[in-house]
Amino acid sequence: MDSPSLEKDGFLLTTLDGLFGRAQSGSLWYLSFGLACCAVEMMHAAAARYDMDRFGWIPRATPRQADLMIVAGTLTNKMAPAMRKVYDQMSEPRYVLSMGSCANGGGYYHYSYAVVRGCDRIVPVDVYVPGCPPTAEALLYGLMQLQAKIRRDDTASRRELLDRSPNRQPN
Repeated sequence: MDSPSLEKDGFLLTTLDGLFGRAQSGSLWYLSFGLACCAVEMMHAAAARYDMDRFGWIPRATPRQADLMIVAGTLTNKMAPAMRKVYDQMSEPRYVLSMGSCANGGGYYHYSYAVVRGCDRIVPVDVYVPGCPPTAEALLYGLMQLQAKIRRDDTASRRELLDRSPNRQPN
């Protein structure tokens, strides 16, 4: 049986979660948590050549306005509590993109006593962008993968998954 189409039947059927996912994936407001070299590539992606604004990805200055945190660079033990506090200030649904080898797993400084071996030890990460530093194209591809993930997942199952997360701290 064919699914209803707008051309044939004059209407579309969808779920409310599907509609919200489509709307939210097209307007991700991100908080740049630039910690090191990868932040330069993040700024490059936001500049005129790649223009993240054309995809609806708008930078925000405060975590209360953002629904995506882009962690770019080396996360130190001293900065980890501040990052967690910023993450907790973001409203639900919230997403995290880990950008670069240092944010993904400690990178070059993996064995240092002062470095967190991946920001996923502090906050749940939705998309990992590899590279040292990753190119602006890689960041855009990672953001498009996040858009696809938001459209695919429903918000109720995501909330249940986050409640079971070992990184989740009680409010």
